[in-house]
Amino acid sequence: MSNDPIPTGEPVAGKLVVISGPSGVGKSTVVAEVLQCCGDRVRLSISATTRPPRAGEQEGTDYYFLSDEEFARRRTAGEFLECAEVFGRGHWYGTLWSEVRPSLKDGKWVILEIDVKGAADVQDAFGNLITIFIRPGSLEELERRLRSRGTETEEAIQRRLSVARSELQLADRYKYQVVNDTIPRAVDEICTILQNQGLSHD
Repeated sequence: MSNDPIPTGEPVAGKLVVISGPSGVGKSTVVAEVLQCCGDRVRLSISATTRPPRAGEQEGTDYYFLSDEEFARRRTAGEFLECAEVFGRGHWYGTLWSEVRPSLKDGKWVILEIDVKGAADVQDAFGNLITIFIRPGSLEELERRLRSRGTETEEAIQRRLSVARSELQLADRYKYQVVNDTIPRAVDEICTILQNQGLSHD
């Protein structure tokens, strides 16, 4: 796969930022705060999924909710930068090129909040990529957060912890690692990373 994210060779003014971390580490909360503090040059890529919407989720804001057939059609047509079946439940998640390419060409910095497999696929496609792995303070803290949700079965919690252990072993593949011991500190560290990589509020 080419290292040029725009296959036509057109110039790219923005940058792609990949943020990963185990389920329950607080990625979504941290990313939401980063978007607030870094200005309108940064936007979040909205993922597509085949899972049904949860209470309060909105089409085009939280996810693009696609049928299994539509997702498969788009995957076959090469419309995804990365996609994968997550947690073995039959639900697919993926990043559409249409969420990435236009924003990069417009000079936006695009954040992909994706898992480590998706991040590896994106790294294969992009040469100039900022990668950040959000870590929990400890696995014990991560388990506490998962249990505090009150929405997971014991089987689901153990499955997520098993996946987390595997993901933590791959954290060194990321250029930066940020410990989410407190939300404000993690957000400040990520915003500093982006500014050091050239992000401005102009």
